[in-house]
Amino acid sequence: MDLNINNTNKQIATTNTFGVVTEALPNTLFRVKIDGKDDIVLAYLAGKMRMHRIRVLIGDKVELALDSYGGRARIIKRL
Repeated sequence: MDLNINNTNKQIATTNTFGVVTEALPNTLFRVKIDGKDDIVLAYLAGKMRMHRIRVLIGDKVELALDSYGGRARIIKRL
């Protein structure tokens, strides 16, 4: 018998898009230009990419998870 009274999944809606890294900043932060737009967003490296030490360089095409509130994006895949 499960007694999980406060079992709520709070997930923020994100949208995935693609972009190209234009600048590398300290602490695994990057400026990424989104494909098809003139927007440049600040993005950080996802935890799994840090854990497996996947390197991202300037000019790499990446997949981003954009925050629905317009904050930082998360780099989730290097293509």
